Amino acid sequence: MHRHSDGAHDADLVLAGGGLANGLIAWWLRHRRPELRVLLLEAGPALGGNHTWSFHPTDLAPDQQRMLDPLVGWRWDRHEVRFPGLARQLSGGYASIASERFDAVLRGALGDAVRLDTAVAEVGPGHVRLSDGSWLRAGAVIDGRGLPPDAPLELGFQKFLGQVLRLQAPHGLAGPILMDATVPQHDGYRFVYTLPLDERTVLVEDTFYADGDAVDEAALRRNLAAYAQAQGWRPAGVLREERGVLPITLDGDPQALWSRAGGVPRSGLAAGLFHPTTGYSLPEAVRLAERVAGLPDLSAGALFQAVRAHAMERWRDQAFFRLLNRMLFRAAAPAQRWRVMQRFYGLPEPLIARFYGSRLTAWDRLRIVSGKPPVPLAAAVRAALGRPAGGRAQEVIQ
Repeated sequence: MHRHSDGAHDADLVLAGGGLANGLIAWWLRHRRPELRVLLLEAGPALGGNHTWSFHPTDLAPDQQRMLDPLVGWRWDRHEVRFPGLARQLSGGYASIASERFDAVLRGALGDAVRLDTAVAEVGPGHVRLSDGSWLRAGAVIDGRGLPPDAPLELGFQKFLGQVLRLQAPHGLAGPILMDATVPQHDGYRFVYTLPLDERTVLVEDTFYADGDAVDEAALRRNLAAYAQAQGWRPAGVLREERGVLPITLDGDPQALWSRAGGVPRSGLAAGLFHPTTGYSLPEAVRLAERVAGLPDLSAGALFQAVRAHAMERWRDQAFFRLLNRMLFRAAAPAQRWRVMQRFYGLPEPLIARFYGSRLTAWDRLRIVSGKPPVPLAAAVRAALGRPAGGRAQEVIQ
């Protein structure tokens, strides 16, 4: 391997991949540890790709929310869900960050610490080899380039296609619709997710909790057009389109995941740091960014041990969510999975907030699984105890 003759590092920390998780690590370090030399490398022309990330205020501590404030583009004080047998307004707030704002704010703050159009070919604990053949040396490296295709995880998938529609007249929505499952059910649990961005602009996503990760973009565009028509909306145009395939973890071997990391700490999806059931990645990205920024030792070995320990702790804490996922994907017939979600959204609102924030109490867990199950009991027990073969991590997009 080529080495610099003077033995100097190009940076204290190189972040390979400019997605949400690495971007927030760089953001936290710029505020908490401005003396560090950080390089954030992104293969594409902008940080964050083409995505919208959302969270509930109750997912984060107040100081974490303050750190995110410059990145947040929209906030609402309520949201709703719709099912065949339940329509409910929830008073908990909701907030979203668009990748365009994420890119603009981070590049403005980080300056030449950001390198765009810089693809990474190889990472090691103290080096990065770029696709052009050049090398960078660093005190440490964090790999945030997405979930490896051979990740030893049993997965279902949350796949979606979204469009930002500019409407000819006001849409009339008071807040986001996180799940509208009154739409026809096929390919698993289907719902439409809607964010009102201004009075005539909405982000609408056709979303599926499915066993496979294939996305029929043409069919989903037809679905979105039909949904807009059913709502009485007349689109004047499509301003933007985004698609994604998020992992829904059923089971896995985190020890093997980290043994394959080659001593390089991982972030985001690559570290399994996302909500196992909802697929939301922002709260876990914030927790990791805060953890990294607070470490007294950011040398390669110490950083790897700290990030690995954090990810393993989160894996253990989320065991109950993976059990619920197995019940949803393995015990419920695909076209009946909406019944599981409808029952969940009938629970007390504070419990729902703790669920999204990954802070369930023992009583919450009991409440979720008690009562008449929305899936066959024998199938639920088999799904909870067994480890059937699931999907593999193929094309998973952060």
